[in-house]
Amino acid sequence: MNILYIHHSTGGVIWQGERPSIITRAARKISTGLADALGGKARLPLLFDRFNKENNRNYTIKEMAFPKAAPYGWHNYPYDYYDIWVKHAGNEPYMEEPTLEMLTKQYQVISFKHCYPVSNIQPDKDSADINSDYKSIPNYKLQYLALRDKLHEFPDTKFILWTGAAQVKSAISEDEALRASEFFTWVKDEWDQPGDNIHIWDLYSLETEGGLYFKEEYATSSNDSHPNTEFALKAVQLIFNRIVDVIENDGT
Repeated sequence: MNILYIHHSTGGVIWQGERPSIITRAARKISTGLADALGGKARLPLLFDRFNKENNRNYTIKEMAFPKAAPYGWHNYPYDYYDIWVKHAGNEPYMEEPTLEMLTKQYQVISFKHCYPVSNIQPDKDSADINSDYKSIPNYKLQYLALRDKLHEFPDTKFILWTGAAQVKSAISEDEALRASEFFTWVKDEWDQPGDNIHIWDLYSLETEGGLYFKEEYATSSNDSHPNTEFALKAVQLIFNRIVDVIENDGT
């Protein structure tokens, strides 16, 4: 069983199970292998190693920074998944980034997420535009609906989508935070469909605990919305549990 863990910086902290050094974070933008060499084996693959040994399983998890910083750009928001996986679908990479047609040939489980700027949601414009990278709820919804249809084209692959990462209070306006809460609630309550091949992991609720903002005791600092080591250790165990549950119990 091959599992792919797609992320940028927030997901990298959780993958590692701790807040990585500046050098390791910089290396991750170049190569995840280089980051592992500098920082030691990450917590999430270690959890799978132990689980495999104790339960006679053969689950292999690999990480991927997606999209890379170049040439596409360090953007992993709803527009970008739509742009690469839906608009430019096919058997060839788009701007050096793998499509779902490529990834699903290698991986049976794909976990993917957005970094916390996804929550900087702006006021609606006069009309929604699926081909716009403007961050609004109507645009996000169109892009998510197209993405859901695309994921359904690969019924033999299980997808785990994380709800978006929140931000500390000092880093986001109240209006943006309210829109983010509205959108992530829509993802859980309306976009997600029971019985399909898409499963939700609710990072947003873990970070906010019912509020609008990433709780400061879980953040790197009062003005840095990356998780701290305490939160990363909690979250890495929970995403591990969720992945195993999706594989073995279909996420029930």
